[in-house]
Amino acid sequence: MSITTDTAARVAKLARIRVDDDALPALAEDFNKILGFIDQLAEVDIEGVEPMVSVTPMRLKRRADEVTDGNQQEKVLSNAPDAREGFFAVPKVVE
Repeated sequence: MSITTDTAARVAKLARIRVDDDALPALAEDFNKILGFIDQLAEVDIEGVEPMVSVTPMRLKRRADEVTDGNQQEKVLSNAPDAREGFFAVPKVVE
């Protein structure tokens, strides 16, 4: 896939980035370099390679997946500046 200056201008417009007309060819070239690198990565054989969390061997911390009812309404509402009838009370913002 090749990015033209017209496509680079459209991408800049969609990203709401102002790019001068004289800088568009360089931007299109940069996009093409990025896409070329992505194509290079797609050629790499990753068959049998496990996904990694980090470059150093480590395991994600896991916790038991237990369903609880929480039952902490009073504790949570104690932090609220204004709580009424078991809910957070907020100022009216729509008239």
